[in-house]
Amino acid sequence: MKKTILALLIMFIGASAYGQGYEVGDVATDFRLKNVDGNYVSMADYPDARGFIVVFSCNHCPYVVAYEDRMIELHNEFAPKGFPLIAINPNDPEVVPADSFEKMQERAEEKNFPFAYVKDVGQKIYPKYGATRTPHVYLLERDGEDLKVAYIGAIDDNYQDAGKVNERYVANAINALLAGERPERTFTRAIGCTIKTK
Repeated sequence: MKKTILALLIMFIGASAYGQGYEVGDVATDFRLKNVDGNYVSMADYPDARGFIVVFSCNHCPYVVAYEDRMIELHNEFAPKGFPLIAINPNDPEVVPADSFEKMQERAEEKNFPFAYVKDVGQKIYPKYGATRTPHVYLLERDGEDLKVAYIGAIDDNYQDAGKVNERYVANAINALLAGERPERTFTRAIGCTIKTK
C-alpha cells in the first residue's frame, strides 16, 4: 500500500512538474531570447510568417546531434513557405557546461545553422510550452493575431537513420496546413534527452 501511494505521489509530482504546458489548439505566447548572433529574437520579428517550427534543442544530446541536419533541411524547405524554424536551448549550463551560450555559438558556426538558435536563460520558456525533451517540437500556425499549436512531438519516426524515415511528422503537418487541411497527426511522443535543470 505504501509503495502504491509513493508511486502515485511520484507520478503526481512528475505531472505537476512536466505535465503543464501547451496542448494542440492552445495559443502560444511570444518570447524574446538571445540568439547566437547576439541579437534578441521573438516571433514578432517575423510578421510574414504563417507559423513556426519551434524546436527545444541543445548542443550535447546525441538525439539532437542526429537531427541537426534534418532541422536544417526543415528550415530550408519550409521557411520560404512561411514556416521558419527557431531552436531554443532550455538546458541549464551550470548542469551541462556544453550547453553554454558560448558553446551554442561554436556549434551554430560549425554547423552553419540557417535558423535562429536562442538561449532560454533562466529556463522560463520551456515550462510554458511543456517541453520535456531535446529535441521536442511545437509546430505553431498563425490564426489572425494568434499563434496556435498545431502539432507537438518528434520530428519524424526514425532518429537513428534519416534514410529509413517512414513518416516525416513535422513536414507532413506543415504540408497539411499549407493545403488548408488539418494535420493527420497532431501529437507524437518526443524522443530525446531530458531537459537539464538544477
